[in-house]
Amino acid sequence: MTDTQQTADQPLLSARNLSVRFGGVLAVNNVSFDVKQGEVFTLIGPNGAGKTTLFNLISRIYTPTSGEIDYMRVKLTDQPPHKIAALGIARTFQNIELFEHATVLHNLLIGRHTHRQTGLWSEIFFTGKTRAAELQAREKAEQVIDLLDLQHHRDSFVAGLPYGVRKVVELARALCTEPRLLLLDEPSSGLNVEETDDMAFWIQDIKNELGITVLMVEHDMTLVSKVSDRVLAMNQGEVLAMGTPREVQNDPGVIEAYLGSIDDVSSLRRPYQAPDLRGGAQ
Repeated sequence: MTDTQQTADQPLLSARNLSVRFGGVLAVNNVSFDVKQGEVFTLIGPNGAGKTTLFNLISRIYTPTSGEIDYMRVKLTDQPPHKIAALGIARTFQNIELFEHATVLHNLLIGRHTHRQTGLWSEIFFTGKTRAAELQAREKAEQVIDLLDLQHHRDSFVAGLPYGVRKVVELARALCTEPRLLLLDEPSSGLNVEETDDMAFWIQDIKNELGITVLMVEHDMTLVSKVSDRVLAMNQGEVLAMGTPREVQNDPGVIEAYLGSIDDVSSLRRPYQAPDLRGGAQ
């Protein structure tokens, strides 16, 4: 096998035996998975399953109690949080984190900061190198604006935009960092059906046209089924199942985690009582 083949066969991101303990709470327990280059890999599970905690581990917001994460032959667990974006990892958040009193374009340009190579004095005197960098940043931002149909909102302040548009702007800012791995934390949260369909379309374009690998946390199983190549289901910090969306949705353990056992569901049923058909006053 050649070096090129070995590189192609290696996962983009590999998590091994990850555990996180917060005091007496074991939030993630011995979780392992690989994310292949060019796929959409989705984490699902009930609230409190540990999905966002895994995202925080990859983003280096948290440090694992045990285990390690490798990304493109770099051990992420050895990296400080401020270097993650420069490594080619971008993230959106479940709760939108934008500069509300800046325009859409300015928010996107902030996403280009990892690619700036100009120094302080060059910025102060706005030298030719700085002007070239500004033009390049603007060009990349405009490409993302066109991709996500944000032309109408380019010069609008974020504070005045509908929630659904803000979600797209946060996605756009993440894309402006030109990531190799994009972490999407519940991208359909708060969106209506039409906006969720648009999000599915854009995720597919991000994968197919831009060649970006996507690691996603999501509750909307319709969106998960549309865009995911593989799914990992979690419950109470542990792995329940992994496979295609259909395989995971049909897994008995996953069904029980979401709906409860047959006995649990049966206990919720009220016993049938025939209606009183006698009319008139009592």
